[in-house]
Amino acid sequence: MTFTPMKNRRNALSIGFLLTLLLTFSYANGAPQKHEASEDSHLHHLTVLYTNDVHGHPVKFSNLSVPDVGGLPARATLITEIRRKNKNVLLLDAGDLNTGQAVSNFFKAKPDILGYNYMGYDAMVLGNHEFDNPVHILKEQMDLAKFPFLSANVKRRNGDLLTIPYIIKQFNGFKVAVFGLTTTETQVTGNPDHIKNLIFEDEIEVATKLVPDLRRHADVVIALTHLGIYEGSNRGSKRLATRVQGIDLIVDGNTDTKLEAPLVIHDPDSTHQTLIVQAWHWGLVLGKIDLWVRNKRVVDFNMELIPINLKQIIKNPEGEKTFRFMGNPIQEDQTLLALLQPYADKVDRFLSETIGYAQMPFGNDYGRYRETALGDLVADAMRWYLRRFNPDFALTNSGAIRAGLSEGPLTREAIYDILPFDSSVVFLNLTGAQIRTLFDFIGAVQPGEGALPQVSRGIRFTMDPDKKTCKDILINGKPIDPEKSYGIVTNSYLAKGGDGYQAFLQAIDPFDSSIFQRDALIAYIEHLGGNLVPKVNGRMTIAQ
Repeated sequence: MTFTPMKNRRNALSIGFLLTLLLTFSYANGAPQKHEASEDSHLHHLTVLYTNDVHGHPVKFSNLSVPDVGGLPARATLITEIRRKNKNVLLLDAGDLNTGQAVSNFFKAKPDILGYNYMGYDAMVLGNHEFDNPVHILKEQMDLAKFPFLSANVKRRNGDLLTIPYIIKQFNGFKVAVFGLTTTETQVTGNPDHIKNLIFEDEIEVATKLVPDLRRHADVVIALTHLGIYEGSNRGSKRLATRVQGIDLIVDGNTDTKLEAPLVIHDPDSTHQTLIVQAWHWGLVLGKIDLWVRNKRVVDFNMELIPINLKQIIKNPEGEKTFRFMGNPIQEDQTLLALLQPYADKVDRFLSETIGYAQMPFGNDYGRYRETALGDLVADAMRWYLRRFNPDFALTNSGAIRAGLSEGPLTREAIYDILPFDSSVVFLNLTGAQIRTLFDFIGAVQPGEGALPQVSRGIRFTMDPDKKTCKDILINGKPIDPEKSYGIVTNSYLAKGGDGYQAFLQAIDPFDSSIFQRDALIAYIEHLGGNLVPKVNGRMTIAQ
């Protein structure tokens, strides 16, 4: 992977005369221009720094065999330097702070929130993974934070908002409104037990009512959203930008998208444009977009992604690995490091134990698109762990698998990074007819979605995403018998209908082992003798 920081801009005034009657999407390009405030007293400069989908990475970590990347202490140093050079700085996070490394999960994101307090974040939006924990844990997190968790569209059953919908921040001579929106898809992807007393209102309906009022009170309106970037304009942040007028900037999350240039969406009925940015994931980069504002209009902008100690692997003629920084190396803020280190030390003592060895990497980059060796390993572990029930096969969702395995010694920490959710292993029975219904649903799952299954030995099938069907389904080498009862192992999230797996709700008296998926995987690796070689077994074929 190569990474080059990019600077991008578009002069809003110059494009205003080029608008057509059709809505268009474009990427901003070009070189930044310098603006001196003294030249124009009505021209204001705002620097927006942003992160998203950090997923519990408070301290530096290894990523695909590259050591010491990311981490809050290095990010803090970078933010301090940017603030030193810029007067008006807004620091935002677009959600999914929860669920990642063990050092975060063990303490329910307390290290992350303490780090955000230290860095002086202005606001964060509720992401879908903020609901991986019960609402009372989320409430504790919000109480600990010295910054607001925003969402204008998440309500309790009694109609009260779960948290505040927006903030208005006063800068020297101008005001900035920031409002939050959480994806309504949380109703499907969220833990059913944790969201059963919550309502996720349509993002467009809420924003349509809110934005005009914010425009009257602020010079700049920013939507801090956890919606995602998808093809077309019928989903995610593009849908928001095309259907709601008056938003200047959307700082987005949810899809872990590395936008090295902002999406620019033009309003066909005016000269207004909306910018969309998103900064990858895990705190590997810090997004930075500078806005120049005159008379409540963004007239120019400049954007870049700044790598947080990312490195490129270089091999010398002898084949030895060395690393080259992508961008400038960033020193860690020692005060913040001292604050976080005790949490890391407590976890390290437990997780540093080596349980095996990976002969080659088990990647997860394509886990939501096809069968993977890691997915096979996880599903096989689940089936093996509940072998006393003689299950026919096991199935997990790809979205449950959050990291890959690097080549080399395998520690407990690596397993916690792979399976960070507190999802237990569940055995249940379905009839053949009910399994047919299950695979009708799976057939409609599109590659790229977290609901895409990974399965164990005992089952083979073909998915046809274009026809939205599954075919050639064989259980233990035989076609499905509609009258037969089959034993299935899955995780507690799916067993409760999560990710759309409603077919599992038809099971009568499912057995919950209360053993987390990650503990089953650790036990399975030890059972195998600890020596792992990745192999894809051809259980799930994606029709081309």
